[in-house]
Amino acid sequence: MENLLKLLRDDPNLTVDELSRMLNIPKEMVEEKLKTLKQNGIVLGYRAILNEEKLGIDLVRALIEVKITPERGGGFDRLAERISKYDEVRSCYLMSGAYDLMVVVEGDNLKEVAKFVSEKLATIPGVISTATHFMLKPYKEQGILMKQEVDNGRLPVTP
Repeated sequence: MENLLKLLRDDPNLTVDELSRMLNIPKEMVEEKLKTLKQNGIVLGYRAILNEEKLGIDLVRALIEVKITPERGGGFDRLAERISKYDEVRSCYLMSGAYDLMVVVEGDNLKEVAKFVSEKLATIPGVISTATHFMLKPYKEQGILMKQEVDNGRLPVTP
């Protein structure tokens, strides 16, 4: 099961036939393992990593440091789950260090992200403070370099 998960994590586009060959197990066994992984909530989904610059997509992303007061009987979990339910939130992590949660937010423009932070996030009871950092340009996403080198068959020439 561990080898299957590693292969899926590295390349979720692998077909059942390819996984079967790579793991040296029958195709039916791979299908059953995949079904079990999904049913048990281990595999939650797959996402494509897009080069949005080439597509002309101008989404604004921000990383927001959030300090919160842990709740009695729920710790950080209840508040983190509440924050995670907002459509603008792409990711939410419990952190060690100077702040408690790292929240990644997406919006169509700076004003939309700022409005989310000031009107929704910062007004939640238990949120002590926020610090917003806008992401300017991605160089690597989920282990994938955003600028893929094109091999034109020519060697680099230096003066």
